[in-house]
Amino acid sequence: MGLVEELSEEPLFGGRLRCLQPLQGYRFSVDAVLLAHFITPPPGARILDLGGGCGIISLILSHRHPDASLVALEVQPRLAALIRGNVLLNGLENRITVLETDCREIASLLPENSLDYVTANPPYYPSASGRYNPESERARARHEILGGIAEMARAASYALKAGGRAAFVYPAAREEILLGVLRENGMTPQRLQRVCPYPGAKAGLVLVEAEKDGGEGLAVLPEFFICKEKGGGYMAAMAAMYAE
Repeated sequence: MGLVEELSEEPLFGGRLRCLQPLQGYRFSVDAVLLAHFITPPPGARILDLGGGCGIISLILSHRHPDASLVALEVQPRLAALIRGNVLLNGLENRITVLETDCREIASLLPENSLDYVTANPPYYPSASGRYNPESERARARHEILGGIAEMARAASYALKAGGRAAFVYPAAREEILLGVLRENGMTPQRLQRVCPYPGAKAGLVLVEAEKDGGEGLAVLPEFFICKEKGGGYMAAMAAMYAE
């Protein structure tokens, strides 16, 4: 992979964090940034990032939680290689481990009940929806061609300790599917926040944090607005996520 020709660099946090991503193909978006700022890991947490993409969630978490150790799991070879490159670029070799594999193979890679926290930005769309090239990197990241929400929920439940937590970002229109899949896999939703493009717009995304073997009691947080208005700039809270 020719890094100079094929990649662009996205500086975050005033250049304190650097993230290379493809000029063509899968590129991270605001959903990953939102998820990385939504989670509440305990001090010294061991965190698994399912569907790592270019590694942006693991990179942000390493910056925001300096005592955490992370495992980034990504099935697509080019993206897994990109995560490794970003880990080296930021000098995080001792904190982020990259696994190039399918989340359905997690039992052969990690001990059961061993992690404190899991993050997941799963493919949003069923494999049969829309027109796309099933071999493309972007399609495989966004459609359930290589597995989806059910497989990631099972992997999260396998890896988490009792009382450990998982956070998912998913389309708001499929909120009930997400909540149901989490409960089916022994993870009880504890916090939920709907994300709207701007005030007055319908929610486009939902963030959910669930606890393995947790008790009932879902806290619905106030809606989060990305932009000040349609076509406008970021709200202060959203802009801060790229700066802090």
